Amino acid sequence: MDPILYEKLCVITAEEREILDGRNDIDRNLYMQEQGSTVNSRKLLDAGKLITIRPHTRFIHFPEHTHNYVEVVYMFTGETTHIVNGKALRLKQGDLLFLSQSATHEVCQAGEKDIAVNLIVLPEFFSTPLSMIGEEPTPLRKFLIDCLCGESSGVGYLHFDISGDKPIQNLLENLLWILIQETPNKRKMSQMTMTLVLMQLLNHTETLTSADPEDTVAWQVLRYVEENYVTGSFAQLAKTLHYDPSWLSREIKRKTGKTFTQLVQEKRLAQAAFLLRNTAKNVSDISAAVGYENISYFHRIFAEAYGKSPKHYRDEV
Repeated sequence: MDPILYEKLCVITAEEREILDGRNDIDRNLYMQEQGSTVNSRKLLDAGKLITIRPHTRFIHFPEHTHNYVEVVYMFTGETTHIVNGKALRLKQGDLLFLSQSATHEVCQAGEKDIAVNLIVLPEFFSTPLSMIGEEPTPLRKFLIDCLCGESSGVGYLHFDISGDKPIQNLLENLLWILIQETPNKRKMSQMTMTLVLMQLLNHTETLTSADPEDTVAWQVLRYVEENYVTGSFAQLAKTLHYDPSWLSREIKRKTGKTFTQLVQEKRLAQAAFLLRNTAKNVSDISAAVGYENISYFHRIFAEAYGKSPKHYRDEV
């Protein structure tokens, strides 16, 4: 934890001072329009901005509400209990919680050293990060697309238990510094830093809890493919995840729209294209490197996927 950042975030706000002096509810005028229960981005974001931060109000229960933006809660220090769509989630120091516009949210009373940082994010902020994290149909990608489209039937939240992951903590602290300070190119820098955060999260399937446990299964499958596309097999996947093969096969198709074999082939060819663009390896070595010993078969399926042979693909890059 950065001690200077801690000093900035732990300052007792005017609202918190009123609560400590006896106020028994939140100041709704800071968050909501009239008598509604939707926290409004216009109350929290300056005109023209897509993202800002606000430390969560401590010392009081924050009643049930929704947001008209995407909220990302980073537990900077301490712990807080959040009730999302009726389910209690305990956020520990370092944890990350994504909340969609459709999620119902309330927060139990936090103490002075329980500092949760709320990132108030308009959905369009994620357009750039989304375009850079790949096309794999992960739960995180689906969540962000649902947020961009305003899809109320999508997953309401994603909770990442990443308290022990130093690289992600460093990235998140960098993001907080960018947003706190008047950094040149703030929007671009914050979008690029968020992209790095999202890319790191793609490697943390085991830490994910979501409103739809089936999405966790999908992410486990996609991570297995990412890490084992050269030599992995469906039988080994089912054994590793302790699922019935027939059920898992149907579930993969239902959640991703593709079979396990199609997911593996898609990953292999994407990696082959990357190697063609960025290395001087010959085509036969690349074919073997991504799991295809039969070079003729590799040429055929690459051409079907990319509309040109591996050689022509490399020449046109």
